Amino acid sequence: QAQFVESGGDLVQFGGSLRLSCVVSGFTIIDYVMAWYRQTPGKEREVVASISMKGGMTWYADAVKGRFIISRDVAKKTVYLQMNNLKPEDTAMYYCTAVNLLSGWYKGTPRRAFDTWGQGTQVTVSS
Repeated sequence: QAQFVESGGDLVQFGGSLRLSCVVSGFTIIDYVMAWYRQTPGKEREVVASISMKGGMTWYADAVKGRFIISRDVAKKTVYLQMNNLKPEDTAMYYCTAVNLLSGWYKGTPRRAFDTWGQGTQVTVSS
């Protein structure tokens, strides 16, 4: 069973930085694309960044492009999200998940590979 364990969220001031981590288990990570999503109350979960575990190709939502960096460590089965120049609108619960390699993930339309989500990690940016 696929499992995702996110960590690294915190309360940070406007302009600050955080590094989120996601450790996965229960599937062969190299066969998938990993994505970070975020969700605020009353809104749908949205994808913010994706990375192919085999080749390292990345995609970013316009809202985070130039500020966030997604990276991976295949040996550690871990995906990271370096978040710089944080803004109050980045406040959200952040989740990671695996998406199908053959989906439109590189165009911002990923298709999740599993039904499960992790517990998420809360990022709060104060103004």
